[in-house]
Amino acid sequence: MKKFLMATAATALMTGAAFADAHAKEVKIGVILGFTGPLESITPAMGAGAELAMAEVSESGALLDGAKVTSIRGDSTCIDAGAATSAAERLITSDKVSAIMGADCSGVTGAILQNAARPNGVVMISPSATSPGLSTAEDDGLFFRTAPSDARQGVIMTEILQDRGVNEVALTYTNNDYGKGLADAFQAAFEEAGGTVTISTSHEDGKADYSAEVGALASAGGEVLVVAGYVDQGGSGVIRAALDTGAFDTFYVPDGMVGEKLNENFGAEMNGSFGAYPGTDSEGAALFVELAKEAGFDGTGAFAPESYDAAALIMLSMQAAGSMDSADFKEHVIDVANAPGEKIYPGELAKALELIKNGQEVDYEGASAVELIGPGESAGNYQEIEFADGVYSTIKYR
Repeated sequence: MKKFLMATAATALMTGAAFADAHAKEVKIGVILGFTGPLESITPAMGAGAELAMAEVSESGALLDGAKVTSIRGDSTCIDAGAATSAAERLITSDKVSAIMGADCSGVTGAILQNAARPNGVVMISPSATSPGLSTAEDDGLFFRTAPSDARQGVIMTEILQDRGVNEVALTYTNNDYGKGLADAFQAAFEEAGGTVTISTSHEDGKADYSAEVGALASAGGEVLVVAGYVDQGGSGVIRAALDTGAFDTFYVPDGMVGEKLNENFGAEMNGSFGAYPGTDSEGAALFVELAKEAGFDGTGAFAPESYDAAALIMLSMQAAGSMDSADFKEHVIDVANAPGEKIYPGELAKALELIKNGQEVDYEGASAVELIGPGESAGNYQEIEFADGVYSTIKYR
């Protein structure tokens, strides 16, 4: 059941002081991603995805009776919680953003939530922070995510490995909230299904040589090396050392490792390896890819669809509340994301805004088949990838 009453929403839109105050005003939304750091090759398409939704809404003139939307970027660095918090505080206190699309990596997302968003009552919708710990974080109803928790990813990883007859793996993970959370979730799911993790060990990002880490992994053995790291950092370093020493020749790569940079780094050396990252073959996904192509970026990139959806949900929630104030619209995020209501796809944000203004309900499907469950996170869809002829491609959806 939707939590808002259509009549109440319509009245708020027509007569509410918050709505009237929005006339001809600028709505500022922060976009906090790791534009530098271990995911810097992925984040440009993520930022572009969010800003595509904002441009679509601004052009429509339908948000809060003509309010324009401005993106203000901040660099989370992905790994420096202090820098990420400072960036968020600047956006909130100086730039006066109404909400934050982000952050990206789980550790900095948690830091921003607790140190900047909660104290200032600002909504955050992350497209890619997947740590299971965020499901139970104290958030005052302000935090949502369009990417599924790694509790779900651990199950997907297990299914893919066992469908391929792999029952014994070595596991390495980046030493932070994302890596540890994913490693724990995967190991629990894999072992519950009867698999064996020969070793689970962390690696630090930023090292020039990972031969010692690979030596320990090789000694433990395993049919496949699972690398829960970052494509622009230690994850790729571990794979390079494993290939150079002959320790492993087949790898499983989860979401933080998937990006064009992986093809560039290894090419045909990765043939036969496989993995998965969030994605769907829904109608909305195809529409988003076309819109992204027209806008000049790759809509198939990891978390780009989820970024478009995160920004869209912020703006649709504002319309439902008749307000750009997080305290007002945080209650409407799940409402606009889920049934009942008319399904809304990429390119249809103007239509959604008009429906909401007229007191009608919407069910935002978006680019990633959005459905928010439990503590405001995505139920989760994944695309399985496989490397052949020097590149990866999607071979199945789960």
